Amino acid sequence: AMFLYTSGSTGVPKGVVLSHQSHLWVVETRLRAADLSHHVFLIAAPMFHMNALALAQLAVAAHATIVLLPQFSAPAYIDAIGKYRCTWLTAVPPMIAMMLREESLAKADLSSVTNIRMGSAPVSEVLMSAVRDVFPKAQISNAYGTTEAGPVVFGKHPNGLPQPALSVGYPHEAVELRLAGPTAPEAKTGQGVLEIKCPALMNGYHNRPDLPPPMTADGFNITGDVFRRDENGFYFFVGRTDDMFVSGGENIYPGDVECMLERHPDIAQACVVPIADEIKGQKPVAFVVARVGAKISEEAVKEFALTHAPAYQHPRFIWFLEKLPLATTNKIDRAELMRLAGERSG
Repeated sequence: AMFLYTSGSTGVPKGVVLSHQSHLWVVETRLRAADLSHHVFLIAAPMFHMNALALAQLAVAAHATIVLLPQFSAPAYIDAIGKYRCTWLTAVPPMIAMMLREESLAKADLSSVTNIRMGSAPVSEVLMSAVRDVFPKAQISNAYGTTEAGPVVFGKHPNGLPQPALSVGYPHEAVELRLAGPTAPEAKTGQGVLEIKCPALMNGYHNRPDLPPPMTADGFNITGDVFRRDENGFYFFVGRTDDMFVSGGENIYPGDVECMLERHPDIAQACVVPIADEIKGQKPVAFVVARVGAKISEEAVKEFALTHAPAYQHPRFIWFLEKLPLATTNKIDRAELMRLAGERSG
């Protein structure tokens, strides 16, 4: 059906070969869950990204309405919600975080929004709380999906248990999931790399004979994403194995540190990357966007980190930016920030 390229957030983008059947299965499975024909979907992410593409396909199949922006800008996004009475928002968390910092948000009419689906990047507790404050009547979901295995991975708990705020949900009934690592597959709780088997799996990578498909011998896709499973079977995203780095023998997942930093009342966004260290091998540094009107110092951020997390996680340098750079998929451009960190620490 198409070659959909990965975001390249952890390396050179790869052409993922997806079949017609994989797309049809995703649409048909999602349509069975609810009648979506009355919705007005606002899409500002690029169509070559699974987040936007899958929702556009779903909206067309559901005979719903799509408001498609040529690119994302926070003011235009806010304006479109009120102008077209959008009911369903889909975005990566950095887009929502940028929208929440806009002064025009206070005067905007957001009453039409009933559903907000965030995905493709970690969602912090602070961001989730802020979204709930701005959209008190909306159903807000922390979603997960991959280019290689599609967006149908998690869903509601079969016993009707409420989904924890930062959880991506309970395994969808049509999908097989397991955690690879120290945790035994039959264990109730644990942590490991998520592996997926479902009808939406890719056929392989286009023209990359040098790159073995990330598949197990029994047909599971190895996502490279680390998850934690709680006692009720809910899954929580921990971080990318590609993003994880070792500092003095300790494994550091940037997402963990970022969520901790964003709990500071004066921090709107944070991104943690490693820099080289002669003794520890690598050490964490952080780029921070302060909340509008807030005044915060590097020392205050370091003190907060040392108080609320293990000492090895605290960023050794803090650099403040007006906004974090975004890649073409509207995710935070970690490669650019690693380059910038190298220059500033150099």
